[in-house]
Amino acid sequence: MNWRSKMQETSTSENWWTGRAWRILRWVPLAIVILTFGLILMTMLQGGIKKVFAWYALQLALPALGLIFLVPLVIYAIVRRRMSRPVLITGAALLLSLLPAVLLVAPVTYPASLSSVTPSATVRLPADVPLKVFWGGDTKDVNQHVVVPDQRWAYDLGVEPYLHGSTKLEDYGCYGIDVLAPIGGEVVSAHDGEPDMTPGEISTDLEAITGNHVAIRIEETGTYLVIAHLKLNSVAVQVGDHVNEGQVIGQCGNSGHTSEPHIHIHHQREDPNIFPVNFAEGLPLYFRDHDGKPMPEGGILIEGDTITAIGDTVQHTGE
Repeated sequence: MNWRSKMQETSTSENWWTGRAWRILRWVPLAIVILTFGLILMTMLQGGIKKVFAWYALQLALPALGLIFLVPLVIYAIVRRRMSRPVLITGAALLLSLLPAVLLVAPVTYPASLSSVTPSATVRLPADVPLKVFWGGDTKDVNQHVVVPDQRWAYDLGVEPYLHGSTKLEDYGCYGIDVLAPIGGEVVSAHDGEPDMTPGEISTDLEAITGNHVAIRIEETGTYLVIAHLKLNSVAVQVGDHVNEGQVIGQCGNSGHTSEPHIHIHHQREDPNIFPVNFAEGLPLYFRDHDGKPMPEGGILIEGDTITAIGDTVQHTGE
């Protein structure tokens, strides 16, 4: 065998190995995306805080990964002017991986059910006056909070008059009323000093979304109640205090990310000092000792320029 034959044989061998390697490597992006989706799905099935982070990974990490692979794939197809079977299959899968990003602009109910998430908490209402449920309940039509993991069963409670468009805080019935501890427990967070926003102007301060607030650890369950948007300089408790049910903890205000004075309350598993807003597992929250359903429902009806609260009205009936 002469040297030319040897060179041709070597070149043929190299081309064979190169082709074989390419036939394997071209499936790598598809494999990575499928494995990532599988990992996210398995993590979500574990529930708890892992599910919360997996939920966000589904909306952010998976589409980002798909986009990273899709761009060079499209460039390759344009340059080569051919669409092989692997390119078509991989491209279709990568396009599908982008779909969860739609949830960022069109959010859906966080996938958690009353029957499977424990523990729940049953507490008294956070005020003695009649309260209108702006948002509350288990479904999106009665509770806009259901799209956020930590506020899956949150409530927004107002007091007449409300939803009238005034820019004066004092024109709202909720502003300045006493907010009461819904249950006894240890105060783990008590924040004050945030200004009350002008009604109708929503704050863009992402560091103070809950505004002036109090968080109480429930001893029986080891879970936490968060009561938010309190009035400036009204917080009446300190971290480490033990509060009794019905004790004044502050006054209704309009601090933080809010459009008008109301009381926000939700129940979560993780310590709010460690896990920021939107990054905790929300837990079911029910009310007792009042004249309505254990889980009262909210609802806001918008017809042209008219905004009407159509949710339940509830009032504490206990001592």
